[in-house]
Amino acid sequence: MGQLKQTKTRVMTRVLHSLVGALCATLVMSFVAAPLWAQSSGPLRIEITEGVIEPLPFAVPDFIPENASAEEWSSRLARVVAQDLVGTGIFREIPSSAFISKPTSFSAPIQFADWKAVNSQALVHAAVAVQGRQINVKFRIYDVFAGAELGQGLQLSGTTDGWRRLAHKVADQVYSLITGESGYFDSRVVFVSETGPKADRKKRLAIMDFDGENVQFLTGSEAIVLAPRFSPTGDRVLYTSYATGQPRIHVLDVGDTRARILEQAPGTQSFSPRFSPDGRSIVFSLARGANTEIYRMDFGSGAMTRLTNTPAIETSPSFSPDGSQIVFESDRSGTQQIYVMPTTGGAAQRISFGEGRYGSPVWSPRGDRVAFTKQSKGRFHIGVMRPDGSGERLLTASFLDESPTWAPNGRVIMFTRETQGASGSASLYSVDISGRNLRRVATPGGGSDPSWGPLQ
Repeated sequence: MGQLKQTKTRVMTRVLHSLVGALCATLVMSFVAAPLWAQSSGPLRIEITEGVIEPLPFAVPDFIPENASAEEWSSRLARVVAQDLVGTGIFREIPSSAFISKPTSFSAPIQFADWKAVNSQALVHAAVAVQGRQINVKFRIYDVFAGAELGQGLQLSGTTDGWRRLAHKVADQVYSLITGESGYFDSRVVFVSETGPKADRKKRLAIMDFDGENVQFLTGSEAIVLAPRFSPTGDRVLYTSYATGQPRIHVLDVGDTRARILEQAPGTQSFSPRFSPDGRSIVFSLARGANTEIYRMDFGSGAMTRLTNTPAIETSPSFSPDGSQIVFESDRSGTQQIYVMPTTGGAAQRISFGEGRYGSPVWSPRGDRVAFTKQSKGRFHIGVMRPDGSGERLLTASFLDESPTWAPNGRVIMFTRETQGASGSASLYSVDISGRNLRRVATPGGGSDPSWGPLQ
């Protein structure tokens, strides 16, 4: 019994250390995407498997400036597109120093022989025009060896303040046409920004582009904030704050830095919230004394329904994409494990059976996998398994890896990695679901508890 109490205390400490956050400021720009003309799709295609992938060589010449005002944007746009694609680990850029010729007109025929000679299998051909604060981009994607355009040419319009979004959208189209999957570059991540020494760490909510750019701070550092969670449409963020002295769930609307407390049951602590797929309700943990259960709350009325009823600590709930099930962690078996139950509550099925302790489960947007944190033999791992518990695969291993979140296309996972020692710090990393392409995500200062939002 004493051991179970200690387990509960450790789990509660970890849960309250790993909770919820704030929402994104509205991008001051609008996009118009329109097809230029349709073309027959060529045979170029990367089939993403769970094995080793030989990166596909591609070229992104500087965008062709169609007026004098566009010249400064030509290289900037091309570099972001290239960085997005290279960052996936499945594309390899042909450097501009190897180019035999460079496009000078968007309407001129493509010299496919020149691109074949440098072994570029895909070519992004684009032009940019700028009028005042308005920026227009048009582009085509080519299968070089087939000598054919993939999909259809597109044009995008926005403001110069949002030029990076334009580039991300171009990269999303390239990724989608060549892999057959939706992209994830035009998305944002809300996270906890961390500064100061480990013994006096200041935490505030921040939001950024998926690649760490355009960071905006959403809260001050006066109160501890934990684990932000985006709404399905990206217009709200749930998070846990200690502003009242006790952990309470807050919600922040997009573009509004004022937050409100969502749940205030007297004598309780609330944490670990997450939106339902339709955004109309949330699930969260509510602690009364030593007991912690999972509840569901209707977002409009505030009506609460208790979903679990055991002496154990039940926390970290996450909906399946179709809204029919909830995956969560519980120590009802004596150790921290992962369970699945109907959205209405009731009987739960344990799905984790490997050696060690499992926690912070989150369902993939595709519905085919559950990501989790695993502690085993003194190491922490980010892993994935199927919703029935089969096919477990560990993707990372370190002193402390936790808080996984899925990219909108279910292909990449972002998570927190903390280093050891008195001077240890937390950083954001990403890895794909095969365990390849582990990369650090650049943030100002430390970063933890990421939540990946939807495509914008």
